[in-house]
Order: sequence, then C-alpha cells, then structure tokens
Amino acid sequence: MPETTRIFLIRHALVEASARLTAYGAKDVALCEETLGRERPAHAWLARRIPLASRWYCTPLARTRATAMAIFAAGYPEQELTDLPHFVEQHLGEWQGLTHEEFTAVLRDPPHPFWNHGADECPPGGESLSDVVDRVGPTLEAVADENAGGDAVIVAHGGSIRAALAHACNLTPYQALQFSVKNLSLTRLERENGHWRVGAVNEEPPQG
Repeated sequence: MPETTRIFLIRHALVEASARLTAYGAKDVALCEETLGRERPAHAWLARRIPLASRWYCTPLARTRATAMAIFAAGYPEQELTDLPHFVEQHLGEWQGLTHEEFTAVLRDPPHPFWNHGADECPPGGESLSDVVDRVGPTLEAVADENAGGDAVIVAHGGSIRAALAHACNLTPYQALQFSVKNLSLTRLERENGHWRVGAVNEEPPQG
C-alpha cells in the first residue's frame, strides 16, 4: 500500500473591519471580534473535520494562531502550534496598507479577473505570487516529509493556500488565482510516492 500524507490547509477567520478596507497583505492585523459568534459553527465543523493526532502549524501572523485557538476552543484537543514563516501571506511592499482605491491606482498590470491584482504584479519592495509559490512549495514538501504517512494542519492565508495548490498541481500563478479560498474554508492535499493529489478545495461547513 502506498504511504499517504495528508495536509489540511485552513484559511484564517475574517479580519477586523478596518483592515478589510485596505490591501493588508502580510500586515499583522487582528481577527474581527464582532463576527466571532457567527463563525463558531465553522470552527466547530473544522474541529470535527480535522483528524485527531494531526500536527498543527500556523504562520507568524496573529490571525492564524488566533484561528487555530478558536478551533481548539470549539472542541479539537489543543495542540502545540509550530510557526511556518514561509507560509505567510503575500507581502505587498510599499503598497501594503493602501486603501483598495489607492491600490488599484498604482497597479502596473491589469488585475486578475478574480483578484485585485495580476498574478505577476510585484509591488515595490514586495513580492509577486510567483515569489510566494517559490517559498511555499519547498515548505509544503518539508511538512509532508516531517509527517510522512500522517496528517498535518496548516492555518494560513488565501495567497499561501493558492500557492500550495499551484505547487501541488504545477499551475501557473494566474491559474492559482482562479481558486476561491474563503475564510475558514478547508483545502486538503495528499502526497503519495512523491506525487500530489487534491482532495478538496474551499470546503465549507454545510449550511442550515
């Protein structure tokens, strides 16, 4: 039987309203306290959905650690969280923190049909999505190596989850931006004999 390693990728919960008015990128912004009650069913669903004895990772940004702690509070046994700096969100350089209107005004390439900037756009002092794929890919492989034959959870960001999909599926950054990755959604990647398979993308709790 081939050895299967499963990586469960969770996008962090919704951030505070003031941050959502900006292109916050890799800024360390807080979660939205006002939506915590409405998000509890999603946290509880994730607590049930993630296999027990999984190893947990998050990024150095507080919103991913806070999301993991909310899932633990919803019923998953609390685990040690290992930081994955290379899974942090795309850094927008000098454009980070601009309002969406200001951000749109400084773009040098046309925006992606499903995102607010193009896949190859590289802000001054920042990085493109290609750069994110280059740092996420080796880290994804390393996490799979560390958990060979087992399960791991990475609480991360929309950009780094798309980058993981691009690496696993050998997609272009443009194609990666065609994936919807919602807050508190679950994406599952599986590696067998060095090959990646997509088990789920943007999985959400049942409604109603």
